[in-house]
Amino acid sequence: MPITYYITLSVVLFCIGVVGVLTRRNAIIIFMCVELMLNAVNLMLVAFSKMHNGNAIASAPNSTVGIDGQLFVFFIMVVAAAEVCVGLSIIVMMYRNTHSVDVNFLNRLKN
Repeated sequence: MPITYYITLSVVLFCIGVVGVLTRRNAIIIFMCVELMLNAVNLMLVAFSKMHNGNAIASAPNSTVGIDGQLFVFFIMVVAAAEVCVGLSIIVMMYRNTHSVDVNFLNRLKN
């Protein structure tokens, strides 16, 4: 499959995430859109890593060039999992205190 398909899918996913962050008011949906943007970047990293790995193996069969992007994806997934734990716990605590996850209502609380 050509790399342009992966790039197109990644850009579309990232744009959906950006639009969701900018237009939604629900904190949980905003949080999910941020995770969608992270996954779009992961897809792009894996696609480019696979492309460079394929080119390196074609020139030298014992080469390990091009797997760095896949290693970065694992680190990003670990950070994203920690972000989910912390972010959802903050959202749950805000809901317990205010009985709302509306970002505009939470923005008024800082005054």
